[in-house]
Amino acid sequence: MIIDLRTILHGSRDFEFSIDKDWWHSNEKDDHVLAFDTPLQAKIRIYRAGDKFVLDGNLSVGLQVRCDKCLETYHRDLRSVFEIILSLPQPETGKTEVELFEEDMEVDFIKGDEMDLDEIIRGQIYLALPMKFLCREDCLGLCPTCGIDLNIGKCHCYRGQGHPGFSKLKNLKIRED
Repeated sequence: MIIDLRTILHGSRDFEFSIDKDWWHSNEKDDHVLAFDTPLQAKIRIYRAGDKFVLDGNLSVGLQVRCDKCLETYHRDLRSVFEIILSLPQPETGKTEVELFEEDMEVDFIKGDEMDLDEIIRGQIYLALPMKFLCREDCLGLCPTCGIDLNIGKCHCYRGQGHPGFSKLKNLKIRED
């Protein structure tokens, strides 16, 4: 959804909408978010603050995600409340390096008088995701040898002491001089 920022001169504009489950398309083969389970619900208010635009919003959606330990797909609810400050880039000064101040780190830059709300929503979804996805707190994951899901059954792999990559070191004989 493209928003024309020229229409927001004074006051604010409110957007309340739902995005269909088919909207999400995974960008990468390693993307944890596989699909939407439910339509995304969003409320966004855009207003002008001097020469900047402020987006206050919240969104909620049900996701199909992949567990980091057992690789099983499971449902996860996601809710996010956000505030984004948008600004037009500063005019070119001819300098090759520009010093950024602390307040500049909180501002996103836009090009032109339009903003793509889809990009902002996609970015907020990624920012609201946890660092690690677990289908449950006590997920046992996969056996590193045979690959069986240890949440479903036990494997019969020999588990000797230490990492299997160092097994050859057991037979190493050290000569003392």
